[in-house]
Amino acid sequence: MNRLDHETSPYLLQHAHNPVDWWPWSPEAFEAARKAGKPILLSVGYASCHWCHVMAHESFEDQATADYLNDHFVSVKVDREERPDVDAVYMEAVQAATGHGGWPMTVFLTPDAEPFYFGTYFPPEPRHGMPSFRQVLEGVWQAWDERRDEVGEVAGKIVRDLAQREIVQHGGEAPREQELAQALLGLTRDYDPQRGGFGGAPKFPPSMVLEFLLRHHARTGSEGALQMAQDTCERMARGGMYDQLGGGFARYSVDRDWVVPHFEKMLYDNALLCRVYAHLWRATGSDLARRVALETADFMVRELRTSEGGFASALDADSDDGSGRHVEGAYYVWTPERLREALGEEDAELAARYFGVTEEGTFEEGQSVLQLPQDGPVLDAAKAASIRERLLAERAGRPAPGRDDKVVAAWNGLAVAALAETGAYFDRPDLVGAAVAAADLLVRLHLDEHAHLARTSRDGRAGANAGVLEDYADVAEGFLALASVTGEGVWLDFAGLLLDHVLARFTDPDTGSLYDTASDAERLIRRPQDPTDNAAPSGWSAAAGALLSYAAHTGSEPHRAAAERALGVVKALGPRVPRFIGWGLAVAEALLDGPREIAVVGPAGKEEDPAGYRGLALPADPATTALHRTALLGTAPGAVVAVGTPESAEFPLLEGRPLVGGEPAAYVCRHFTCDAPTTDPEQLRATLNTPTPAS
Repeated sequence: MNRLDHETSPYLLQHAHNPVDWWPWSPEAFEAARKAGKPILLSVGYASCHWCHVMAHESFEDQATADYLNDHFVSVKVDREERPDVDAVYMEAVQAATGHGGWPMTVFLTPDAEPFYFGTYFPPEPRHGMPSFRQVLEGVWQAWDERRDEVGEVAGKIVRDLAQREIVQHGGEAPREQELAQALLGLTRDYDPQRGGFGGAPKFPPSMVLEFLLRHHARTGSEGALQMAQDTCERMARGGMYDQLGGGFARYSVDRDWVVPHFEKMLYDNALLCRVYAHLWRATGSDLARRVALETADFMVRELRTSEGGFASALDADSDDGSGRHVEGAYYVWTPERLREALGEEDAELAARYFGVTEEGTFEEGQSVLQLPQDGPVLDAAKAASIRERLLAERAGRPAPGRDDKVVAAWNGLAVAALAETGAYFDRPDLVGAAVAAADLLVRLHLDEHAHLARTSRDGRAGANAGVLEDYADVAEGFLALASVTGEGVWLDFAGLLLDHVLARFTDPDTGSLYDTASDAERLIRRPQDPTDNAAPSGWSAAAGALLSYAAHTGSEPHRAAAERALGVVKALGPRVPRFIGWGLAVAEALLDGPREIAVVGPAGKEEDPAGYRGLALPADPATTALHRTALLGTAPGAVVAVGTPESAEFPLLEGRPLVGGEPAAYVCRHFTCDAPTTDPEQLRATLNTPTPAS
């Protein structure tokens, strides 16, 4: 019997009608394996994973394969986005055993959840040196049936080896100037000066590293750091990884030139990159950065926003190509012929040169991914907009990729931060309103009466899985950004509730090390713990950043001390593997700079608020608004902003901060020292945008 019918995960529901007798991850599945004396097949994937779909179609929808699985195994299906803890523990084992990992992840376990055989995708017949899935199943069953004691010994050794990988910090200090300079040097060595980005193919968007580079430039004035960030952002935005018609970024580029993407679009990538491009515009005034930040924000709101106000996880890579076949990239690719059908002969020829569409194709079967080649023709804005509009209209008639509409707390926290800041920078209150709506959903649906977070929700129903460290940290980060933008101190209060849990339930009180799961979470074969970034900031680094910002807002010494202890691992890893701890390096930049604490006070009065997103305590005075905007646009790394009236109790930073000569004023402090208050936005801008060496 397949038991996935009542799950909330779209990925599990995709498998609810397989002939495989799937179980969700549950104690009952492992008890069933013990009673039957069978090993467990653990299959981990996610809804927008191309090769997960391929293996499902080839093997899990095949009756003969399903019959063999049902007779010999207890089969457990896990959505890695719902259970990142389960995914992390077994992916660590897969990588240790095979030297690589990925999804679908295929692991065979004893009924005690101990792994003994590993893999990822297996084909239905032997191919490219890989055994077929049926051969793997038969081999695993034979080993289990004939050499069970030996299998148990292997599994036990694997678990013991994993247990020895725990990261323990003893008095780790936060990185200083020397370590950050070494990290920058390491990035320079890995940098691709011809194409932007780091390393070779496949190329992933280095979102967290770009934030570090922008912050390092802001603090030190390093032109090299800014150039790497600027060039990488331009190459990504001109390439096929960026949707030149609808905005938004695909997961990664399969080549080193950013031409052909892996077409799935993830919320976390787009939230992180939206914020990066907004910050790049803030630093440089780049028109390209402004356009991409706004188009990416609009993409998230248009295509990922759910009816409840949250944001869906992803759009699939695959879609129907019009013939009934599900093909990767079908929704996004073009041929000269399809351009002619949409635009007519003359404009099609112009569009082909403008977007790099060739007869040979840049993708598969003569199809091209749209790009903006450096040597393409220059079009006036009206012509470019007309072509885009008509191509979008044609594309809208194609079968759209599927959407994984579960709401993941952590990724929605990232989206809240990105939309709040982008909306504030570019005077788009609708984007700030979308951020407020998503934050409100997280409070209403994901947060219980004890301020415990649910990892996911779908269709207005919270999932059963507990939030992990990245959920608490990224949602706190989003709330802190929203507090600075809206002047609503309630978001600071909610962030504090979440970060109290980080201190109490995710932090080792003796060493300051952080764990990905809470102390009261389900016990797995190992308590997962990883300070390195993957596609999004690690929970460890994200927590350090949110703790530091909250401490700057409130003066809380425990939160600042916890942030500094957490950054000890960045001191160790930053100089050695800077590409994989970018957010930790960005947080370290904020620590070295202070971070700055900016309080903007103005006279009481309610501002005109047609979008309905600003706090009631936000002063209406235009001079206050100008100081507040200047503070938000300051490039000082990790600066926190509070705005309100001198009488406001919304933010601790406003306490004891009067008007100056009856005029709105800004107060800037760092390292326990405050500048004289200013009523002049230009003076405030100079204060916040001038590189300041570490003190």
